[in-house]
Amino acid sequence: MRARDLAVEYRTVRVDSDAMEAARLMAEHRLPGLLVLDEHGEPKAILPASQMVKALVPAYVIDDPTLAAVVDEKHADRLCEALTGRRVGDCLPHEATPPPIADPDDTALEVAALMARVRSPLVAVAHRDKAGTHLLGVITASHLLHQLLGVTGASGTS
Repeated sequence: MRARDLAVEYRTVRVDSDAMEAARLMAEHRLPGLLVLDEHGEPKAILPASQMVKALVPAYVIDDPTLAAVVDEKHADRLCEALTGRRVGDCLPHEATPPPIADPDDTALEVAALMARVRSPLVAVAHRDKAGTHLLGVITASHLLHQLLGVTGASGTS
């Protein structure tokens, strides 16, 4: 099975998209992350859901987790306000690396190795040429596992 066969349509956002809308998109569709595209529509980064959660937590709580226990519920309920007026690009880690991109002809094992090596919840599948990178779709870790388990005929019983 090739990457092109495993790739599915997937929700994407742009670096200048509204961060609150991106968070809602993740929550409503239970996505492990979002593929972030640059201003030209080319893959720029992966925004994991965990990074979006981190954007909600005040820095002082990240620095001292014991403070989380003393924050009252009223204040905790307002955590999402931290995303107001922010863009997706603001939520990306400062050391954001380019997203993993598989070639359409890569095998499932090559995609799995790439995903494991970079520890990403998803891999973009794209064709690259002189004109740029053309996104064909995305392979999520859960979809890849589903396909690999189906291919091997694993029944899940011992």
